[in-house]
Amino acid sequence: MNYRHAFHAGNHADVLKHVVLLALCDALTAKPAACFALDTHAGRGLYRLDGESAQKTGEASDGIGRLLAEAPRNPPIQRYLAAIKACRQQHGAHAYPGSPWLLAHALRAQDRISACELLPEEANVLRDTFAGDPRVAVHARDGYAAVKALLPPRHGTVKFARGLVLVDPPYEAQLDEFDTALAAIRDVLARWPQAMLALWYPIKQRRALRQFYRKAAGLDARSTLLLELLVRPDDSPLRMNGSGMLLLNAPWQFDVAMRPALDGLCAALGEAGGSARVEWLKAPP
Repeated sequence: MNYRHAFHAGNHADVLKHVVLLALCDALTAKPAACFALDTHAGRGLYRLDGESAQKTGEASDGIGRLLAEAPRNPPIQRYLAAIKACRQQHGAHAYPGSPWLLAHALRAQDRISACELLPEEANVLRDTFAGDPRVAVHARDGYAAVKALLPPRHGTVKFARGLVLVDPPYEAQLDEFDTALAAIRDVLARWPQAMLALWYPIKQRRALRQFYRKAAGLDARSTLLLELLVRPDDSPLRMNGSGMLLLNAPWQFDVAMRPALDGLCAALGEAGGSARVEWLKAPP
């Protein structure tokens, strides 16, 4: 495994993923009970967009760079931009937060976070980033395998009834990764059926994902929602034209809140032929 997210931090896929992630966190913290979050592919948690890796690809300029310039006035997008500002106030003008940082930013003192990262170098950076935060446990291990060890979640005598599992693999195995991710999601649902789950996935050609959509619709969850942002037509298998979030057990009326947000992201980040999709594969009862 040689994937390094530093090359892609802040791109259009990160923007979609992190807007949705913060909205899910805000839904969790709207209720007073403590909650738990598991990030199965956490990365290093904090990136520099002026670093060599990010500058080599320049992907952030068409993602967070463009969104900061446009600053759509949609509440979920504004929430995300406020988190970016908070990160940069703490870590410098070129910092960009990964999902573990955003989880720690959005959740509360009574909440707990487990972040898994398989690559030792990345895990060491992640551990250093959260060395002073007792809410965050860093696990240098395979996040898929960690599902069995960490769920259902508990901290001492506290059992967490509510929470979130974020599955954000690098897709080095390409389409085969979908089957691996869905198998892990089935395990999560069996161990912690009330959890919200969010799976990020890349889109090159959407028609290649038909089998994935069919399998996702059959998962044993209360509801299954797709949120997708294409920044260009999905007509090339050679580049990532967009990405999506598969949400299981999404919060009440989450589709209503996210539809204008995705339209705003498409307007700000999309090229000719870009599009946004909000669709229930299984509507809530």
